[in-house]
Amino acid sequence: MSLGISLGLVFGLVIFDNIALGIPIGMSLGVALGAGMDADAKKKGNTI
Repeated sequence: MSLGISLGLVFGLVIFDNIALGIPIGMSLGVALGAGMDADAKKKGNTI
């Protein structure tokens, strides 16, 4: 999930030039992306 948060933060700050909007929107996108990636990895059995 940390990979998703970092990607979402970067994309949020790039897309929304306003830092007050970029950080929370990017974090929420990152959490959603990370949760999806975690669920996919768990489904495939790639968890430790």
